[in-house]
Amino acid sequence: MENSEPDPSRQRNGVVSVLYGEFTDALNDRVRYSVSLTESALTVQRISSSPGRTKVVFNLTDCVGCRAHRGLDGADVGAYFTAYFYPFKRRWMSAGVARQKVEQRFRVALVQDPLANLQEAERWARAIRDASVLQAPRRDGVVYAEVRRPCRVMILVNPQSGRGQALQLFTGHVQGMLTEAAVPYTLVITEHQNHARELVRKADLSQWDALVIMSGDGLLFEVINGLMEREDWQEAIQTPLGILPGGSGNALAASVHHYSQSPPAWNEELLLSCGFMLCKGLVGSMDLVSIHLASRQRLFSFLSLAWGFVADVDMESEKYRHVGAIRFLMGTLVRLASLRVYQGRLAYLPVIEAPKLPKGSIKAHHPPSTPQHPSLCSSLPCRLIPNTSPNQNSRHNHNSTNSNRYTITNSSNNAITTKRPATQCESKIRAQEDSLLPGLDQPVPQSWTVVREEDFVLVLAIYQSHLAEDLWTVPGAMADDGVIHLFYVTAGISRPALLRLFLAMEKGGHLACGCPHLVYEKVKALRLEPISPQGMITVDGEMVEYGPVQAQIQPGLARLICG
Repeated sequence: MENSEPDPSRQRNGVVSVLYGEFTDALNDRVRYSVSLTESALTVQRISSSPGRTKVVFNLTDCVGCRAHRGLDGADVGAYFTAYFYPFKRRWMSAGVARQKVEQRFRVALVQDPLANLQEAERWARAIRDASVLQAPRRDGVVYAEVRRPCRVMILVNPQSGRGQALQLFTGHVQGMLTEAAVPYTLVITEHQNHARELVRKADLSQWDALVIMSGDGLLFEVINGLMEREDWQEAIQTPLGILPGGSGNALAASVHHYSQSPPAWNEELLLSCGFMLCKGLVGSMDLVSIHLASRQRLFSFLSLAWGFVADVDMESEKYRHVGAIRFLMGTLVRLASLRVYQGRLAYLPVIEAPKLPKGSIKAHHPPSTPQHPSLCSSLPCRLIPNTSPNQNSRHNHNSTNSNRYTITNSSNNAITTKRPATQCESKIRAQEDSLLPGLDQPVPQSWTVVREEDFVLVLAIYQSHLAEDLWTVPGAMADDGVIHLFYVTAGISRPALLRLFLAMEKGGHLACGCPHLVYEKVKALRLEPISPQGMITVDGEMVEYGPVQAQIQPGLARLICG
């Protein structure tokens, strides 16, 4: 018989610290369990006279939800409650552990009154849900917010992303988790390029507590820039953003999983991990990077800015999209066969690392020369102009053209500057410039570093840990570390050496290769001016106009559902 009221000795400050009951197995009335719920765990022990290990402890940090319900048989007076856990368990077919679903279902039959039994089942389900919310997995030193509960979620799915299986992956793996966690959602299927951008730009965001993207990284790029185009952009960009991997690269999903300090995961295991974090609903800060193009177009980026080899592989591998993530390997091998060298000029504002003081010394306070967290704009951000780069290879196969031309010239004192045609622009585009960036037609400040080399194989600015599921590009990066991680590879590197770098990047070991052509810098801002007349520049994997570009970190501007 279950103790319907907890023992007063098990109460603390008016809050029940232990809830205890005895229930039968949902499928076999002859099997009984004693069940106890504490602040941190659900303990289940089979009631048996036989010796042996019969107790199992489920950590509530692994619980996404619990629901109470009646049985399918109308004559059954009992009620049921089912708790859903996703603990780390050993994989079936390979080494290591990954999150795997475990259900615990119990039958409540205290009395012959079905309503009373259902009320008791609901009491347990509510207690488990409430306790699990308080036990969301948190990393030490990280400040989290939480999504509103119940969390109303808009989920945007690009059915063409990856191998065209995003919708099937959602219904097969994520939909059930959201039901278990009692997360109400509205599913939106994108129909064309910039559909998500247009949608979030006009949406009544008061109806949603989070925007979740089930796609590759390109759809999130649309959503972020749509939010930044709104009149209420300062409030809109605070809407929590979630990512569910459904594309080929899935860089942000792999990064978010990595930040949670979970063991490495790929494919469906990565999707399950990101779905779990969505159900737990913790929210952290995410840096964005403000990117200025020579046409005065302004973009906001969450992942990367690439020129040269990386951009070439990303765009040229589109033809292999049907094979999934292996498309990048195929594109890499093809591009290695005809390795290109690009001419251009690169400058950056380095991060000044604080010197380590001797133990016991006192650090003097000096006001920073530049803001630690520079504000975006005192007025509205500039209006984002739809990308009109030539030969754009979009995710939805929409092409457009652009006739802008640029002349690149040298200025004195090794500073780099760009002359561009004078253009008319709307008042919104003349919003306050980013505090660290001069105009593109102005030389960079003396505090910047100008790279002497002008022949590059690649330039990559990245602000997440992963460039793809299997490319651990910046092992020490965090979503809100306030840093652009700048990599560049100079001309002269051999094809085998470049291949070794990317193979080592799978485990984050490329910086230990000792390659003299690879340079890594932590920066706050950068400027890139291509000299080669042909090439590609990508932002978050999306092609943008080819020409001069500069960028600045905007620390903690967005909010990200994470773990």
